[in-house]
Amino acid sequence: MAHDVTLIPGDGIGPEVCAAACRAIEATGVEITWDVQQAGAAALERSGWALPEATLASIRERGVALKGPVSTPSGSGVRSVNIALRNALDLYAGVRPCRSFEGAPGPFEDVDVVLVRMTGEDLYAGIEFAAGEAATRRLLGLIAEAGHPEPPADTGISIKPISRTAAARLARRALSYARTTGRRRATVIHKATVMRSTDGVFLAAARQVAEREFPDLALDDCLVDTACHRLVRRPGDFDVLVAPVLYGDLLSDLCAGLVGGLGLAPGANLGDEHAVFEAVHGSAPRHAGRDVANPMAVILSGAMLLRHLGEADAADRLEAGVAAVVRDGEQVTYDLRAAGDPRPPCGTAAAGSAVAAAVAASS
Repeated sequence: MAHDVTLIPGDGIGPEVCAAACRAIEATGVEITWDVQQAGAAALERSGWALPEATLASIRERGVALKGPVSTPSGSGVRSVNIALRNALDLYAGVRPCRSFEGAPGPFEDVDVVLVRMTGEDLYAGIEFAAGEAATRRLLGLIAEAGHPEPPADTGISIKPISRTAAARLARRALSYARTTGRRRATVIHKATVMRSTDGVFLAAARQVAEREFPDLALDDCLVDTACHRLVRRPGDFDVLVAPVLYGDLLSDLCAGLVGGLGLAPGANLGDEHAVFEAVHGSAPRHAGRDVANPMAVILSGAMLLRHLGEADAADRLEAGVAAVVRDGEQVTYDLRAAGDPRPPCGTAAAGSAVAAAVAASS
């Protein structure tokens, strides 16, 4: 079956890692027609818009995209291209799997954790009040009127909204993912002991969804600071983590560090109608054009894309190709070289070609 997929190469290292990923994906034999669109610095330079309507229209038409990392240039008209893209397509769930690969220089050998986080609301909602502005002064006065100690006049404020509706939708998506992928337990990450009106809402909504709709799954919860401590000591304690935006953003990088770094951390942003697959890492402009960036995270995001398209066998073979190359250790980039390893690292293109060759050999 042929598939039409939007491809957003992005900027910085994006075009290089996406090119390597496309070669590896195509080696599976799945027929994909890529509709190449732009976002970020490259789009701003070409069209004057960091997130062109043509890019959004392509994803809306096809329903799915593979995206490279993008940067948000100053003066682009958006606070963050990534956040604007998620908001425009209602991609409300960020799914970030982290699992160990033999040969990767991680501190553990048996990590297999999936983080599902909100992509909207919370402290990333962008509701901010700069110190000294008239609206901020009115807000400080309202805080005092509500019986709280009035903050100093030079205070800046970021609002943290979390609605029961959004929290329940995220929990439903996370628990559905757990069920369909054969996982048995989810842990809600929060700080409801301190932030009862926000994290408390998130925790209560998740518990209610689990009780009513997923009685076959176990649900527990953990304070975010405790979760950090347990992850770096006993990551096997966790299966699926369910978190608001900020905690999820921090924990996804922590989990990536447990398995060898951001170069092995894929991701997906999912909505009810659209899905965008992308690596967790950024555009690393200092490495752009140097053929040194690790393409494995985008390749693994491609495996998630294939599974989303119903191509489970191809996804398995692509993931196995990554595992074989990392395990062999010859054709990997510098970040997957353990300290003291005398072998020279390879480049982005060579690493992608090695995965493609491994996939083709398994067909």
